[in-house]
Amino acid sequence: MESAQDLNAKEIREEAAALAAHLQRIGVRWLPANRPESVAMLKLEFDLGGEEETSTPQPAVTPQPAVTQTGGQPTVGPSVATKQAEPVGQPAAIAPISPAAANPAAANPAAGSGATANRPASNRPATRLDPVAAVAVSREPYPGEPLSPPQRQAKLDELALAVSECERCEQLASCRTRTVFGEGPAQPRIVFFGEGPGQDEDLSGRPFVGRAGELLTKMIEACTLRREDIYIFNTVKCRPPENRNPEPEELVNCRPYYQAQLQVLRPEYIVCLGAVSAQELLQSRLSVGRLRGSLHRYHDSKVLVTYHPAYLLRNPAAKKAAWQDLQFLMRDAGIAIKRK
Repeated sequence: MESAQDLNAKEIREEAAALAAHLQRIGVRWLPANRPESVAMLKLEFDLGGEEETSTPQPAVTPQPAVTQTGGQPTVGPSVATKQAEPVGQPAAIAPISPAAANPAAANPAAGSGATANRPASNRPATRLDPVAAVAVSREPYPGEPLSPPQRQAKLDELALAVSECERCEQLASCRTRTVFGEGPAQPRIVFFGEGPGQDEDLSGRPFVGRAGELLTKMIEACTLRREDIYIFNTVKCRPPENRNPEPEELVNCRPYYQAQLQVLRPEYIVCLGAVSAQELLQSRLSVGRLRGSLHRYHDSKVLVTYHPAYLLRNPAAKKAAWQDLQFLMRDAGIAIKRK
């Protein structure tokens, strides 16, 4: 029979678990997940002295001091819990990318310091005139020195070879036709970051070549840019069965690859296409509708979130909002908007 003390402890644990689940559902990221590996990674981060450095503000991006996030991004290596692990398939010159929290910073100075980090200023949908708080995933510059274009291409080629031989995700490795690493110039100003390969991409080994790819090309051209000047890649490099969303474990397994790509490319702008890529890169649970309208930050790159071309094909009414997002990007980048 349980004593009164045991019963009270049980009730406290149940109440705490319910509160933790509620906070995680609404997007609060500071609670440690109930997983031993996450606790171990958090302990390792504090043991190594994870003190935040002062950020240097960038134009149009307004990050505030980051909130330490549980766990962190894995390094490119066999163990996701070991920060000093030797990179697997990653060029030796590419240092592991240090994790930092997906930290919303008040984009509206009038909001006050009491605003909840992941909550918009009002219940109205976020727009370019009423953005949610900007997210700063890392307040540090990209690690290491920038490489020359030939050096960048050599590193990307080495990484692409490692991806082609990757079998971290047993299911994806067993059903893929080809891996889809990414394509574009080695020194792009803008990159487009999608979700994962579809059937056409799986067969060709190239990103965004199906109907969604055709629409993406039109979106790029509407910005008076050329597709060949844009680097295009995805969160995962293998097609998930039936084009389902990548599983959390699959995103973790592929995370070191796209992080290494970005570390080599160092783009000025990252355009996240859809919720999967936006939530993964920014480590946020907010929807595209909540994340769009603000310039977020990933290391030295400004991050814009907009709708995935596949979503726009299913929901043509959202094309107007996507065009507004691209115009926002063009204005910040100093690209003249073509008048119809």
